[in-house]
Formats: sequence, C-alpha cells, structure tokens
Amino acid sequence: MTKVIAINGSARKDGNTAILIRRMFEELENEGIETELIQLAGTKIRGCTACMKCFENMDSRCVLEDDIVNDCIGKMTGADGIILGSPVYFSDVTAEMKALIDRAGLVSMANDGLFRRKVGSAVVAQRRTGAMHSLDTLLHFLLSANTIIAGWPVIGVGRDIGDVNKDDEGIARAQNAGRNMAWLLKAVTG
Repeated sequence: MTKVIAINGSARKDGNTAILIRRMFEELENEGIETELIQLAGTKIRGCTACMKCFENMDSRCVLEDDIVNDCIGKMTGADGIILGSPVYFSDVTAEMKALIDRAGLVSMANDGLFRRKVGSAVVAQRRTGAMHSLDTLLHFLLSANTIIAGWPVIGVGRDIGDVNKDDEGIARAQNAGRNMAWLLKAVTG
C-alpha cells in the first residue's frame, strides 16, 4: 500500500501546522493512500555534530541515538511520500525541524540517497511573515534529497490554535496539495 509520512515540526501538538497537514491527509486517504503523522512537539532533537559517522557506518542511522531522529529517518525511508511541516519561527522553520532535516539529510547522503524519488511536499503555518523563507528551507531539503515535489506547497495563516481554519485560501491550498500528491504518487508508484 502507498504511504505518506508527515513530520510536524511545531512545538504545539495539533496546532495550525497539524491542521493543514490533516487537510492534505483527507485528500490522500480519499485516494486510498495510508498516512501517518509524527509530531515533534515535546521532543528534544540535537543538531548534527558533523561527526561523519553516518558515512563510516552506512547503516541508514545517525549515531546520536537519544532522540526521535532515527525513528523519523526509518519512517521516511519506508514511505512513498514525505510531507514536512513547520510554523514560522523568526522567519524560518523551528529548531527541531532544522535539526531533523540536517541529520536526516546527511544520513540520506551517506546511504546513497534514502529519500530519492519519493514524492515530497511542504506545509508552513504563519502569523504574518516568513513563510517563503520557511518553505525555502523545507523545499531545499526535499530537493537536495532528490524527492519529486508535488506542486505548490501549502501556506496557512493563523496564530492561535485553530485560526488557520479561518484561512479559506490556506485550507484550499492544503486540499489541492493533497490531491496533487495523491495524483503524483499514483503515477510514480503505478
């Protein structure tokens, strides 16, 4: 069965970023695609130490074992599609999301491109500004990992939990992104 894993980098579990991701999931699930959401809220993720052990070991894992990163890498590797989501924190993704993509990206490179040819998409929840830079961070990871981007990514506007539901355009973009991702997954996975 085709599967999409989404990683929500928000410090607020089930906040606006998760709401947008779930709107994408509705469209994916309508097409028979399995979905799973990992929320980084409440976790502490260490940044990459540039030890380069992943290139020595080549076991698809980071040697730092005291956080969720290796679980995320395993789930991303096993999925057909990857959605990365983050709220905007000072015009960029959260520190947890940045640490995850730095470490997952290096492990992927060390292991012949673990995420190559998977279908990717990005989701950003913002209050006022910084969405484009945050999307740039997420999309650069997906592109450097050689994923296939499924159309225009998602931007939703809202501050308090649930506010993004009032952003009709953001919700419509999330639904459209989910449909685009489902179409591309079906075309790629046959």
